[in-house]
Amino acid sequence: MPEKTTYPLTSVKSRVALVKCESYDPTVVMSAVRRGVDLLGGIEKFAQNGEKIVLKPNLLRPRDPAENVTTHPSVVRAVAEILLEKGVAVSIGDSSPRGHHAKIFQVSGMQKITEELGLAIADFENGRQVSSPNSLRNKQFTIAEGIFQANGLFNIPKLKTHHLTRITAAQKNLYGCIPGILKPALHVALPAVDDFSRMLVDLNILLKPRLIILDAVEAMHGNGPSSGDCYPMKLLAFSTDPVAIDSVVCRLIHLNPEYVRTNYWGAELGLGKMNSEDIELLGDDPAAFDALDFKVQRQPELRFNQAWRYRKLKHLITIRPIIDADKCKKCGECVDQCPQTPKALAWPNNKNDKPPIFDYSKCIRCFCCQEVCPHKAIDAYVPFLRRVVDIGYSIIYKA
Repeated sequence: MPEKTTYPLTSVKSRVALVKCESYDPTVVMSAVRRGVDLLGGIEKFAQNGEKIVLKPNLLRPRDPAENVTTHPSVVRAVAEILLEKGVAVSIGDSSPRGHHAKIFQVSGMQKITEELGLAIADFENGRQVSSPNSLRNKQFTIAEGIFQANGLFNIPKLKTHHLTRITAAQKNLYGCIPGILKPALHVALPAVDDFSRMLVDLNILLKPRLIILDAVEAMHGNGPSSGDCYPMKLLAFSTDPVAIDSVVCRLIHLNPEYVRTNYWGAELGLGKMNSEDIELLGDDPAAFDALDFKVQRQPELRFNQAWRYRKLKHLITIRPIIDADKCKKCGECVDQCPQTPKALAWPNNKNDKPPIFDYSKCIRCFCCQEVCPHKAIDAYVPFLRRVVDIGYSIIYKA
């Protein structure tokens, strides 16, 4: 396992560096990454000559970097080159929901990086079970084998929206350290967003990366994490505190950090700091990254799938996945990915000549189907009652 840094709750502020990065041009990215790392004390603070560091980007799907589904290879390359200059051995790894490991590396541009820089591809397909004594809820995890082969972990997430957790950034990205075949089972076991978020916090407590480099040069908003639109935020963010960096990003997109439950539980359980007075911002002016028009769910949580007295309202007020028949190519990836048994969506009449149909009484709203759809055919449907409630909250929020 990587050597974990400690993060005690002290009066010392967490540091988050915000660095302007105008494009993914390799020279521009390298300059921005060097600046961000130097603002936090230099690369020597996070890795030493002779060590092995595994880089964990977001490699959700086999998509071209221009689609903004994955961490851009220019960012990963810059981090790897800085480490190689210091005599650090570097590997890259991630676990996708349904495999396709080799194809994802090839299409995302990571294969080219490994070949040109002589990097290893970390084993994220196989795993071993470990105890997590410092966790408060999840005391055991199965972790990708590649993590055990390194001395430390660098987390390199992509900023995107997510229908379950609102955003996927530093804390959510470490979910990929669990081998892909096991992740759907955790969605079934932890359907409530609070429980799922606490699990992610426990996972971060176990794996605590030495450094986080967040790729938001071109973020994804709207129907993320795989079917949304590009948002040119032109930002690279750096920190050792996953709660702080996620909370800062939330404020930049005008989302209450507490509504992202990994932030709330991360602060509660001692992973990091959420309140702005406990965070020191370095680098460029945050106003340069203000993103009021970033499309994300900003209203308080209304899923209610954990509160027994609201379960009868579930179908009237909770957001649910819906298939656009015109976009659906009937590939069946959504059906295969559904973690429920029996599945919450299936082929009508057991034939794949029409789009799959949801049984919302079985659907746990994990949005795994939407996450893996290669044709952007699945979106989130907001029921009328939920829209009315959201309008009310929007009025209060703007006030």
